[in-house]
Amino acid sequence: MRGGETRTAAATAGFADDRLQRLTDRLREDVAAGAIPGAVALIVRDGHTAYFEAFGYADRPTLRPMQRDSIFRIASMTKPLTVTAALMLQERGKLLLADPVSRYIPELHDMQVGIESVDAASGERRMTIEAARQLITVQDLMRHTAGFTYGQFGDSLVQREYVRANLMDPHQTNADMAGKLARIPLAYQPGTTFEYGMSTDVLGRVVEIVAETSLDRFFAEHITGPLDLKDTGFAIRPTEAHRLAEPHLVADAGSAPARIAYDPARAVKWFSGGGGLLSSAADYARYCRMLLNGGELEGVRLLSRKTVELMTRNHLPPALEFGTQTQELGLTAPLPRLGQGYGLGLGVRLESGLSMAQGSVGDYYWGGAAGPYFWVDPREQLIVVFMLQELDVQIRTRYRSLLRALVYQALR
Repeated sequence: MRGGETRTAAATAGFADDRLQRLTDRLREDVAAGAIPGAVALIVRDGHTAYFEAFGYADRPTLRPMQRDSIFRIASMTKPLTVTAALMLQERGKLLLADPVSRYIPELHDMQVGIESVDAASGERRMTIEAARQLITVQDLMRHTAGFTYGQFGDSLVQREYVRANLMDPHQTNADMAGKLARIPLAYQPGTTFEYGMSTDVLGRVVEIVAETSLDRFFAEHITGPLDLKDTGFAIRPTEAHRLAEPHLVADAGSAPARIAYDPARAVKWFSGGGGLLSSAADYARYCRMLLNGGELEGVRLLSRKTVELMTRNHLPPALEFGTQTQELGLTAPLPRLGQGYGLGLGVRLESGLSMAQGSVGDYYWGGAAGPYFWVDPREQLIVVFMLQELDVQIRTRYRSLLRALVYQALR
């Protein structure tokens, strides 16, 4: 280092400033071109914040600018926190991964499975019912092998039942949701198929029953409070509503923004363990730091080192099938042909050279339908949180790979 020259935060964390500028330039260009409304990108390496920038608009129609502390609907990035809550209860001897879920939710004991077929002559779709061959376990909920699905991302006869039951009703409780699911056939036999769906919502209900409190209160008292995640919860404080980033999906130049669930003016009733949280980039990075540190952050320990290892290792057996939802998850889907697997509440990279998305063996990650994405790379001691509110699946999937390419190319 030449005399008088100071190291930047990026350089201290092992990044080249000029190469990180490529990330800045690309996001600015895409906001200007209308490709995305706005975003916040946060990179932490070796405990140092290397990059923290906001781009574009938190609400493009009103031209409200994005801020680094903007709050986002993080959708399925809620799932790792719900799994964390359940693992904390296992560490306290309150439940086990091997436990049948019906131990806590008796309605889920005698589940049935819907088998769809097509009549060769008429083309009519039909569903026959068979009994579930094994009980759903807590592990099944954590790794999406319980047989549940999502109703809004397909048109199978089981998914039609989900839509008919209004399983995404924001006015229901977790108890209501579990009761509805108990009356609908499973999409697959438990333990046979990875199908991304409402398993983590059911896990949230298990947490409530075991902990004898609501999921929002458990999070506040045992996760977000101890980790000092001031902007993470199922609701925004009224005084902070102006910080909410709004998504939109533009079909043509004259279309209006399409809003997604969560009205800051209405009290939250459904604490969805699969997708109900709001958070900021800085808050979520603190949660990731806890995981990267083996379950501890700044003297606060949520999980043991071995439990974090359990969470971030692959839990999908070799003979597993993959359901229709999995194909929609993009290049980081937990498919063996992509070198990916799935741990407890998050995806994990098992092999190098198969996925076209850059990373390291052992990195773990997930994203949400509203656009946000994160990954943790223990080999590089790297955390990346990308907060985006974009409903177009192709756009958000592309940005997850793009972000990985632009972050890794900047490493020294």
